[in-house]
Amino acid sequence: MLTKFAVKNYRGFADRIEWDLSHPSNYTFNQYAIKDGIVKNGIMYGPNGSGKTNLSLALFDVVNHLTQKFKKFDYYKNFIFAGKKDGLVEFEYTFNLDGTLLQYDYSKVGDGKLINEYLVVNGKTVFSHKGRQLEIDTENFPMEEGFKKNLAENANNVSIVNVLLTSYPLASNHYLLKLKKFVEGMLWFRNLDVREFIGLETNVYLLDEFIIRKGLVDDFASFLKTVSGQEFKFAAHVKTDKKLLCRYGKETVPFDVIASTGTCALKLLYFWIQRMGEASFVFIDEFDAFYHFELSYQVCKRLFALDCQVFTSSHNTYLMTNDLLRPDCNFILDKNQVKALCDLTDKELRLGHNIEKLYRGKSFQL
Repeated sequence: MLTKFAVKNYRGFADRIEWDLSHPSNYTFNQYAIKDGIVKNGIMYGPNGSGKTNLSLALFDVVNHLTQKFKKFDYYKNFIFAGKKDGLVEFEYTFNLDGTLLQYDYSKVGDGKLINEYLVVNGKTVFSHKGRQLEIDTENFPMEEGFKKNLAENANNVSIVNVLLTSYPLASNHYLLKLKKFVEGMLWFRNLDVREFIGLETNVYLLDEFIIRKGLVDDFASFLKTVSGQEFKFAAHVKTDKKLLCRYGKETVPFDVIASTGTCALKLLYFWIQRMGEASFVFIDEFDAFYHFELSYQVCKRLFALDCQVFTSSHNTYLMTNDLLRPDCNFILDKNQVKALCDLTDKELRLGHNIEKLYRGKSFQL
């Protein structure tokens, strides 16, 4: 699981900003949102322009150089803070992978090239690469001097993590394989003016075709009824069909023609839920931009029941309730800080408190 992330000099973050998931409070309700002492589920709130999207995109930078999963084509546009373009973008990750504490830090220049890279496992340095200086645990990763020299100079800016993964036989439970599996299971997506995603997948799918080919038409109809109360009667389909059709008497109409914007957004969510069985960490940016507030609540209930870590960003304070999460799982991002609600007040927050009302009354201040 991801326990902590920090970034500096990325897009709008000139200074270091940290998101810590490793210190939940001792609330006894909604314990599904905490796993192994780490926050598993949460919602990030904040004013427009505070950096919610930028922080989530920064968190998924690791997918770009450690995996072959799908990448946002314009990711490195406006990558570095405009006021420090001659500096480095610095990333810090801390993972707890089945009890192994792994810290992975690295930095990149403005075009996304990897420059410095560090890996520490259970307090022991595996390697430290800065400039042309490389220190590495040669006891576990023996290498000839020529190979080490080339790796230190690293003219092609390759990740040392990937070099170690591909150059050495590793046990099935090795921490590098655990790291690889976690990062390959990370997923970021949103559905605003355009649909975009990072990670988990290597292909782009047509959603209607995917649902039909996988035999999920009836399940999709059940999903829509469960989360939104809408009933659609789909026509019979064969696996070669490309479009979902709804039946009205003797006539059929394409689903996308009659579905609202929010319902089409649910179709995208349904697709990703089918894939989240393989996911490790999911962030959905402004997941409920087209949802009714009650629908947003039902979607969250479905998402937070998944085994993986799932987080969303939202402006919908209807979701800021102890019926859904806990004060240590609702985060505010503002003024270059990310804090849980319980850390923003001296008041002892209990199950019966209306935390949305407290938030609107400005009880939580960064």
